[in-house]
Amino acid sequence: MPDPLSRRELLQKSPIAAAALLVPTALFAEEKKDEPEVTATEDLMREHGVIRRALLVYAELVPKLKSDPGSVDPAALQKTAKLFRTFGEDYHERQLEEEHIFPTIKKMNKPKLTHYVDVLTAQHQRGREITEYVIAVTNGKIGKQHGDELAKIFEAFTLMYQNHAAREDTILFPAWKTNYTNKQLDEIGDQFEDIEHKTFGKDGFDDAEETISQIEKTFGFEDIAQFTPPAPPKP
Repeated sequence: MPDPLSRRELLQKSPIAAAALLVPTALFAEEKKDEPEVTATEDLMREHGVIRRALLVYAELVPKLKSDPGSVDPAALQKTAKLFRTFGEDYHERQLEEEHIFPTIKKMNKPKLTHYVDVLTAQHQRGREITEYVIAVTNGKIGKQHGDELAKIFEAFTLMYQNHAAREDTILFPAWKTNYTNKQLDEIGDQFEDIEHKTFGKDGFDDAEETISQIEKTFGFEDIAQFTPPAPPKP
């Protein structure tokens, strides 16, 4: 059986891309020269989307953990934590950020960026400690004590990662990108995709997105319309 197409190959073979071939190549030459089709930073930020969705599950469960912890499905919560560990911590943080992004930024010798790397690395470690705790206390029904502790932890954990990912997306990743040409970034994107395939045996992003979608459905969070706030009062 042939290997599944990569995300990069799917983009190249999409109907839109095929139709573009019918248009004179010169119209697209400058655009292709200026920007790779799928950049490494886009992949990193897409992975942040999966991590953020796991955090949103944690945040949405806080009221239940405080008022009725026994009603929270421990298996689904543990599944969320294990996804966070395998996709977020072991793959995205350890293999991409800590092996490739952070060392390059430190070599730039800019104190502000170095400080960010040090703090973000420490936050990665604290996150791993929290994930281990969540997995440990969700092997059975969640009692009142663990419910209160999890609620407090999730509030702090979510706030930390909201700030963490936002700084990476708006400060660290753009700074890292300046070290490379567009051609080099395209090659790094291929390298990151190779790491992903070696880690998961296929496209890990697609599996992670499917897993978080199933978790959201289990908890009743799949319909995002429920999160639309009411209209504000008239001034």
